[in-house]
Amino acid sequence: MSQLQPGKSTPTGATYDGKGVNFTLFSQHAERVELCLFDERGIETRMELPARTGDIWHGYLPAAKPGQLYGYRVHGPWQPEAGHRFNPHKLLIDPCAREVIGEVTDDPRFQCGPQVLDTKDSAAVAPRSVVVADDFDWEDDKSPRVPWGSTVIYEAHVRGLTKRHPGIPKEIQGTYAALGHPVMIDYFKRLGITTLELLPVAFFAHEPRLLRLGLTNYWGYNPLAPYALDSRYASGVNGVHPRDEFQQAVKALHAAGIEVVLDVVFNHTAELDETGPMLSKRGVDNKSFYWLDEQGKYENWTGCGNTLNISHPNVLDWTLECLRYWVEVCHVDGFRFDLATVLGRTPEYHPHASIFEAMQEDSLLSQCKLIAEPWDIGPDGYQVGNFPPPFAEWNDQYRDTMRRFWLNGDSSNAEFAKRFAGSSDIFNQQGRLPSASINLITAHDGFTLTDLVCFNEKHNEANGEDNRDGHNGNYSYNHGVEGLNAPLLVAEHRLRSVHGLLTTLLLSQGTPMLLAGDEHGHTQHGNNNAYCQDNELTWLDWENNNSGLFTFTAALIHLRKRIPALQADRWWQIDDGNVEWLGPDGQPLSADAWHHGERRMQIRLSQHWLIVMNATEEVCDITLPPGRWHAIPPFAGENNPILLTVWHGAAHGVCVFQEQP
Repeated sequence: MSQLQPGKSTPTGATYDGKGVNFTLFSQHAERVELCLFDERGIETRMELPARTGDIWHGYLPAAKPGQLYGYRVHGPWQPEAGHRFNPHKLLIDPCAREVIGEVTDDPRFQCGPQVLDTKDSAAVAPRSVVVADDFDWEDDKSPRVPWGSTVIYEAHVRGLTKRHPGIPKEIQGTYAALGHPVMIDYFKRLGITTLELLPVAFFAHEPRLLRLGLTNYWGYNPLAPYALDSRYASGVNGVHPRDEFQQAVKALHAAGIEVVLDVVFNHTAELDETGPMLSKRGVDNKSFYWLDEQGKYENWTGCGNTLNISHPNVLDWTLECLRYWVEVCHVDGFRFDLATVLGRTPEYHPHASIFEAMQEDSLLSQCKLIAEPWDIGPDGYQVGNFPPPFAEWNDQYRDTMRRFWLNGDSSNAEFAKRFAGSSDIFNQQGRLPSASINLITAHDGFTLTDLVCFNEKHNEANGEDNRDGHNGNYSYNHGVEGLNAPLLVAEHRLRSVHGLLTTLLLSQGTPMLLAGDEHGHTQHGNNNAYCQDNELTWLDWENNNSGLFTFTAALIHLRKRIPALQADRWWQIDDGNVEWLGPDGQPLSADAWHHGERRMQIRLSQHWLIVMNATEEVCDITLPPGRWHAIPPFAGENNPILLTVWHGAAHGVCVFQEQP
């Protein structure tokens, strides 16, 4: 085998140049670094990286090729009280690895000892990093660049979306290949969504606690190698490399005009707390990668045992390079950042933190869709509305207000209107636009839409935590019967509530996000925290889907695209013709009705569209404003529009009208 040459300090990770591989590793506090190479029999060869430039260790191996398995052993002090946890007995994954093979099991050899150095060697069970070539042929692929004002997001899990789809070939069900299959692309187009947001696809690990319960991490929010695509979602059909399969899916979706946004996790890692496994960053440079207190213990602002320190200059560079990698090499169109408050911690949260300024100035990342989950569990962790442009944010205030308005009866017309109009009280600042509000009724975390109207209580017993996990404050309403099975009248009332919630979501100002499966009645049987349920509880049941609900949802999305006030992405102003708020009598809402009136309202958009709603428990008549108002699909037959002057509104009813000349 060739000897390591000094090589270069850039680019990050292991890079094949056609003649050999350049290896780099950041470690500010290491004393020396060993590159560990593995052959097809698993035999390990250790070679010391010969050069260091600043805090980057590097070496070049002539004749090395893609497919080479490798890892690192990093030498330095074992001083937990000072934040140092170097342990060369543990084989480490390259933090910049482009591919990782193997699984993290509940094996004692991964443990590093919270205080005492553990000398059990982990190489026999540790995952391996893999050298990968960047040679995918993108041809003339281009990002659809869907304007924010026209964006409709569809949040989905790679496996759960297609694992049970009868129209997808069995060998690719639940895989990257299925995302770009013509059956799915046709479905997305008929539904009308513009942007597919995928739960994490980067390589993650299952928590030891879950493995002991016979469960696994389904959602993927336990990251280990954020540059590496998780091969567990690859079909492997015809020997296609996992990343090639993902890239082909992105290419097919782009050709259909559909964007791909990735959910990414830069707030914690799978190494967990002090008792967790040593897998990568903990052994590479614990003190640099993580927020530590004065005793060297992890700050747990994520609830997952540790918190990444993005304010460290090298960790910041590592994060930015990772994001650029996904855009440059995999052509993704944006990112949703899990627990994004961590990104701006210095350690206090700051909206002008270095990473935000770097993204704003980056010619590549500044053009992407950037979405923040604007909270963590640390001090002052709730930061809704406090992220800088070009970020959009998940708006939980929208979610809770709309649930309360339709299901609990304790949200006023004024609260409803604020959220319906893009939450300007939160987002109309710093030059931000209405699209900054990501409006949602449901997401992967919580009840599905069907469960929201069928359960008053969470039912998470299958998670093995005696139903203690998951949110308790769901603002759900079972309509008098707990569970899916209910009398016909209850079922009809539930459907009207679903229609009201979907109409509100898809015709509000801001960016709507639809949870995959809500459009055809997917249920998780009351489990509102199904993060560890990789089974038919979470996989969409396509054979028993509610086709009528799909038709209703698709019609709303396509209707949204016809209403100028919802496409312009400009804040509504008084008397600009974009919106009027009317009472049940067809006249402007009175001051008293805004705050104390019944939850009955008419919203006139772009002068010629009228949303009429009754969110109370009583049937009522609502007088439409002067004009020729026709109820439109999906609220009336395609070929038989209904001309009305008075709408006989059912309890929890909603209807949309178009004014005819």
